[in-house]
This record gives sequence, structure tokens and C-alpha cells, in this order.
Amino acid sequence: MMRYLLILLLSQSIVKAICQQNIQLKITVEVAAALRNDFQKDGRLTFHITQLNNREPRNRSEIAIGITPEHWDPSKSFVIDTRHKNSLAIGLEDLSAHLSEKYYYQVTYKQNLDDANENAVGNLYSDVDSFSLINGASLHLQLNNQISPAVIVDHPFVQTVEIQSQYLSAFFGKPKYLKATMLLPSGYFNDTTKSYPICYRVPGLNGKYSAINGMINDENFSKWWFTKEAPQVIYVFLDSKGPYGDTYQLNSANNGPCGTALTEELIPAIEKLVRYHPQSNRRYLAGKSTGGWVALALQIFYPDLFDGTWSYSPDPVDFEHFGLIDIYHDSTIFYNKYGYLQPGKRTIYGEPTYSMKDWIARENVFSSTNDYRISGGQFGAYNAVFGPRGKDDLPSLLFDPLTGKIDHQIALQWENFDLKKILEKNWATLGPKLQGKIWIWTGDMDGLYSNVATRFLQKFLEKTEHPASDATISFTPMAGHTQAWDDKAVLNMIANKARKTP
Repeated sequence: MMRYLLILLLSQSIVKAICQQNIQLKITVEVAAALRNDFQKDGRLTFHITQLNNREPRNRSEIAIGITPEHWDPSKSFVIDTRHKNSLAIGLEDLSAHLSEKYYYQVTYKQNLDDANENAVGNLYSDVDSFSLINGASLHLQLNNQISPAVIVDHPFVQTVEIQSQYLSAFFGKPKYLKATMLLPSGYFNDTTKSYPICYRVPGLNGKYSAINGMINDENFSKWWFTKEAPQVIYVFLDSKGPYGDTYQLNSANNGPCGTALTEELIPAIEKLVRYHPQSNRRYLAGKSTGGWVALALQIFYPDLFDGTWSYSPDPVDFEHFGLIDIYHDSTIFYNKYGYLQPGKRTIYGEPTYSMKDWIARENVFSSTNDYRISGGQFGAYNAVFGPRGKDDLPSLLFDPLTGKIDHQIALQWENFDLKKILEKNWATLGPKLQGKIWIWTGDMDGLYSNVATRFLQKFLEKTEHPASDATISFTPMAGHTQAWDDKAVLNMIANKARKTP
């Protein structure tokens, strides 16, 4: 039986360091025989290295090498040379600077075309192994694992719905499906005619409908949920997968009519299954981070459909303050107007931990296009949802992946998803429909600087007239990203609002 080998060659910086110490290193990867029939060409191969042993390297690595093999015939050896123009890497300088230390490594192969996330169903990965850069080291890995579909917990108060979306199937020219799970309230089976308030819980970036498993398996939450004190609300867990990352549950040029599919196909199917009465006007939204942005956006885009939203630490709601970037006027996302590296993340004490330049370099490594478009990361998702489709049928890039230079013609088209601008332009019609429906919380030391945009949204809403907005927007000093999120607190607020609904 033929064995499929991948040989990883090291970059010039590592080669130089290794040669100086007379170290020879060889890394080979095999594709397990049992997975050869599942292997798809043109996937993204990523080699992960980390010094931490408390997680799999594929879940987070400080060092990564990525390449999309061209015309890979898996019956033959494939050579990855990081000196090749099609190979990208991050963190190699850290590896060459610590030759004697122990590292843990793992290789992944991203081949699921319907889900850009690396840890998506159908993708391949190896077991974790370790090495030290010493003379004669030889590393052997095997792509012997495949990510399986999620199995939803078997529980009488958990229901799952899966439908084929006619809208998305038509857009992509192949069958596309939508999934969700529902956690039923403790009194659900006591009266088969009663309708309950319903809350759609939008996941954070790349979140899955299988998040209900963690909820029901959380002993503290589960015990509370089945007490008389727990709110009687149907809690729905949505799924956010898409070919370019999180779909944001909205219609877009690249992900297709996701908003229409949600509101006209999935939600009706869910509510028919759990006997929700639409005329009760108790249909709510909640989410944190990306989910917080989506929960707010859905309320704004569909103001008559939803009856209230709870948004925690939403992604930037004002693109003039996209973190610390003004996409409409800044020249690049890599450097600020003072010429300093633009930070992308920080601690709650204000210390920058990650630059935008490093952030995009990492997303480039994980994308089969060698740029962030199909990275499965935050900016890959932003770019696909907010931007137009390109001539190559892929999302048009807002900014250059190597220089960060912003394309302001593309930026103008992002205005269609700039929530603050949408409200400014349409307050006369949207304002009355949003009264009593907006609740936002943000930490004033948000790790992604998203609080800045929320501050400017608050300033606008405070000046509104006819009507004057009654949105509740709260900021907590020294609090970080999503720090105040709590499912129990959200559900209690929703139940309280539902009780006041006529």
C-alpha cells in the first residue's frame, strides 16, 4: 500500500540557525489510508507549532506555516518549502531563537468548502507530537483524524431543526442547509397549548448550534433552568458557518441571502415546531461579541420582526471607528495617523498585545488564497459580509493583505452595514420601530477597542428626536470584552420584558 508523504522544508531563517549549530531536521507527514477517499484537492495545509502543552496546536499556535498545494496528486510526495512564494509563515523567528527548547506540533488540512473555519466538519488533522531542535531530529506526522459532525445532546428539553434553504441553495447552485437547536423551558410540556417567549441566541465568531451541548451539560445552569425561578423562555441556538467564515446572519453579496433564509425559512420552521405564536410579539435576540453585533443588526434590519435585542460587546457598530481604524478616511489599517503600528488587541489595562499587521498576517496564513479572504477569521468574515463580490467570484478585498492599504471604493460599499450610518440615514422610519427594543452593554476597556464605536453610537442616539431614542447603552469601567455576559441574566431580562408585553 502506497504511503502519501509530505516533506516540510524550513525557511531560510531557520535553515541558517540550524546550520550554524550543525542541526539537521526532517519533517514528514502521511495521509492515513482510511482517509484517502475523503481527501479533497486544493485545501489549505497548515503546520502548527507551540510551546504550550495545555491545548492542541491547531486550536492556537504561535508559529504556523501555510500553503495551498497546487494540483496535489496524493499518490506522490509533496514538498513544502517555506522559501517558495506560495508559502506563508508567522512566528518563525521565535523558533529559530529558541533552538534547544521543546515544541509541540500538529498539521491540519482545511478542505471543507462550506465552512472556512479550520476546525470544521470534514477537515483533517494529525495527532499532537513534540520535538526539540537538536541534531538529527526527524519528525513524523500522519493526517489520521477527521472532524466529525456535532452530535447534539439527547435530552427531552432539547430539540433540533434542520431544513434545506431554498434561497441559499439557489444562490450557491447546490443544496444548502440551516440548523438550530432549541432549549425548552421547564414548563413546556405541562400545557400543550401555551406559547412561550422565544429568544434567538446569536453565537460569537464561528459559533455553532451545538453550543447547546455546553449549556445543558453545565451543571449549575442546568440545575437552575429546571427550577421554578428560571424564566419560561424558549432559547434558540443559531449556527453561523459559511464559506468565508461567520455569515453574520445577513444578506450579503458573498454569503448569499442569509438574512432572508433566517427570517423566512428557519425562524418559521422553528416557531412552528415549538408552537410559538407570532402575534404575541415576544420574539427576541441576544448575543455577545460578533453575536452582539448580529443581534443588534438583525433588530435594525428587521425592526418589525423582532421585539427586542440584548447586545454585549458588539463588533464595531460605526465603521469610522472600526476598532481604532476609520475605514473611510485612513490610508492603511496597519499604521495609525501618527505612523505607529495600529494595535488590534489590548489588555484591560490598555497594553497593546497584538498589532493589526500581525493579525492580518495570521489570517493570510490560514487562507487558501494566501490572503485573509478565506481565513475563517474575523477579518475574512467582515470582508465577505460587508464587501462586494469580486470579478473572480471571491470577496473583494477592503485592504491589501500585505500593506494594509485601504481601497476606499470598497469602503464606501461597506456603508450598507455601518449600523450607525443606517440609523442616521433612516431614523425617521426606524426610530419609532426601535423604541423599547435596544439594550447594549460594553466594557470600557474592550480588548478589541469595540467600545469606541459603541460610544459614538450612543452619542448619536442621545441626540435623536421624533422620537428621542430610549435605547439602553451601558459601559462598565475597566471591563473587558464580553466580561458581563451571563446567560441567566439575559434570560431574566427577556422574561421580565415579556411579562410587560400586552
